Amino acid sequence: MSDFREQLSSAIVELPAGALRRMVGVVRALDRLSRNPAYREQIYAEVPDVARFNPGYDAVMMCYDFHLDGDVPRLIEVNTNAGGGLLAILAHDPALPADHRCLSARLRERLLHSFCDEINQYSAGAQLKPARVAIIDEDPTGQHLYPEMLAFADLFRSWGVPTEIIEPQRLQASADGVSLDGQPVDLVYNRHCDFYLASDEMAGLRQAYLAGKVCLTPNPHMYGLLADKRRMILWSASACRAAWQLSGADDRLLDQVVPGTWLLAGLDPQQVWSERKQLIFKPVDSFGGKGVLLGEKISRKRFEQLPAAMTLVQERIPPSMTEGIDLVPMKTDLRLYAYRNRVLGVTARLYRGPVTNMRTPGGGFARVQII
Repeated sequence: MSDFREQLSSAIVELPAGALRRMVGVVRALDRLSRNPAYREQIYAEVPDVARFNPGYDAVMMCYDFHLDGDVPRLIEVNTNAGGGLLAILAHDPALPADHRCLSARLRERLLHSFCDEINQYSAGAQLKPARVAIIDEDPTGQHLYPEMLAFADLFRSWGVPTEIIEPQRLQASADGVSLDGQPVDLVYNRHCDFYLASDEMAGLRQAYLAGKVCLTPNPHMYGLLADKRRMILWSASACRAAWQLSGADDRLLDQVVPGTWLLAGLDPQQVWSERKQLIFKPVDSFGGKGVLLGEKISRKRFEQLPAAMTLVQERIPPSMTEGIDLVPMKTDLRLYAYRNRVLGVTARLYRGPVTNMRTPGGGFARVQII
């Protein structure tokens, strides 16, 4: 793929202003929740050691995915390490050049500000920008959003920051620091989906991160607090929300937008099977729609094979529909990109098939029109 435009749909998705306000409210409520001491104490008891380490900064380019239930947004999941943020903004600005290396000054400022905040927090105010950046992913050139990585690299270089796009094993990383070809790297923009840095190829980076020798963003701390799918079990439980002593407004909002979510291991299999058509099943550690099963499509044999301790059961919220360029309706989900409590962009993703995908002809990221 040589051009961002191949990932964009020409369709326009209408979004009621009231629904957008609620979606922004969810981003802000969850940002507040992530800083709540009682919440952190509960999460730290459940996550791996690496996610209990608080590096003192946050996570760039987080995204919040929603389906519309009528005019009411329902939160489907939260993601770190996600791509598509540039596409979200490009989908709204047809005046931007089609060349993925050309970014407007407005877009450049909006995106750089979040990375500036990260390195500033990491360095306790000593740095306003990184000295060198590595953008990491598994097989970067094979990723369908590789052109977006190229755009980010050009963005950082235009900032005067040397940047490379690499696989993590190319880094020389240890508790002493991170370098690439003998040159120190102080910020790693993490697009890799080994969220808890558990693989051998991430071992050196894990050591550097835990030693405070690199700014790794996004990172396991924010993934554990907000993006691990098991967090939605807690958010949907009124008893948990009460224990965190949320504001009345935040409690009501989460109660309205978070679908019922449970771990299969804690449920009666026979009851789940009988109610399966209203449910969706997700591996707790999956990403990109991998392994997601609609209850109405699952066979009894496949259901009985699900690993109960690693399968999330969630109330199914069907996606809304948008007329595609071929006049045939397409499934629609909505995504907000954010840094901390600041929304960077909103987009829709149009697709056909059982779960969200970016392979549907005429689908992809679409412009959202507020009504």
